[in-house]
Amino acid sequence: MIFAVLRLSVIAFIVMLVVYFVLSAWSRSVRRSKLGAEWDEEGRSGDRDAFIEQGLAEYDGSLRRKLILGVFVVPYLVIGVLVYVVNFQ
Repeated sequence: MIFAVLRLSVIAFIVMLVVYFVLSAWSRSVRRSKLGAEWDEEGRSGDRDAFIEQGLAEYDGSLRRKLILGVFVVPYLVIGVLVYVVNFQ
């Protein structure tokens, strides 16, 4: 029984890790394209790449970036609630 739960936890963690990296890369690329579109739309002068890198640095400290970590927390919370409800309700 313990080994089955441990195996499930390890496999779930690996799947969540892959989902996290894919979601993080996708979100970062969307932000990069929005920054590029903002640069083109406003017709700014200067270095476009520096503007995009500065915007991505701000994005790295943002709440949206931290919310992606919910990929690790939410599934374990759901499993915990389901186990509690099934066994103790």
